Amino acid sequence: MPPEDPWEKLRLATRARIGLGRAGDAMKITDVLDFQFAHAKARDAVHTRLDVATLKAALPGAIHVHSEVEGRDMYLRRPDLGRRLSPDCLAQLPPGDYDAVFIVSDGLSAAAVMQNAVPMVEAILARLTGFTIAPIIIATQARVALGDDIGAALGARLSVVLIGERPGLTVSDSLGVYLTYNPKRGTRDSLRNCISNIHPHGGLSYQGAADMLNWLMREALRRQLTGTGLKEANPLLGAEAMAAFAVSQ
Repeated sequence: MPPEDPWEKLRLATRARIGLGRAGDAMKITDVLDFQFAHAKARDAVHTRLDVATLKAALPGAIHVHSEVEGRDMYLRRPDLGRRLSPDCLAQLPPGDYDAVFIVSDGLSAAAVMQNAVPMVEAILARLTGFTIAPIIIATQARVALGDDIGAALGARLSVVLIGERPGLTVSDSLGVYLTYNPKRGTRDSLRNCISNIHPHGGLSYQGAADMLNWLMREALRRQLTGTGLKEANPLLGAEAMAAFAVSQ
């Protein structure tokens, strides 16, 4: 009977690589190959282009805009340009009296957006009775703050940015959602709420994230704020959403 592995209980609680075995003076080849595969997936997630045509087909009426970035290399070197909407796109954004605009953004993982954005949008829209929603925006070469320019151009009271999160070596397709009240250029990150780690393999579910976002959006409009001032726990949320809400704060 093999000896008990003291690391096994910890491995059940995390996807992190802990207590890896050895083969002589080196790591086991299976662990090395697993690490290299995870690193390759993370690199692919950053550099893969968003499939705008597929997203537009799944989100009827969506409008495609882009930041001032020209190419992926510039996106990685100049995050400031990824926060600013290209002036060429302003004419595509119809201003109106909108409660919210949803902005599907590539961010640092197009894979996360292609896998998670459409079901996440569908889950939250099903909960937003009584809301006036702007046309859905698909934004490429986008950082979170690009939602400020878009929200201001549309006249939306809330911008909701769904964006591919920075890939790691355990998850390369995790979606984040950033909520901002009264979006405008120069908004500080402390004035946003974030729901992170949305994905179907061990992350926050679409339903749990939508429950949380629904509550945050309604409270944001009622209190006329987002960010550090909007962090009270909602007793109506399920345990899954509440646990993730605590982590995201």
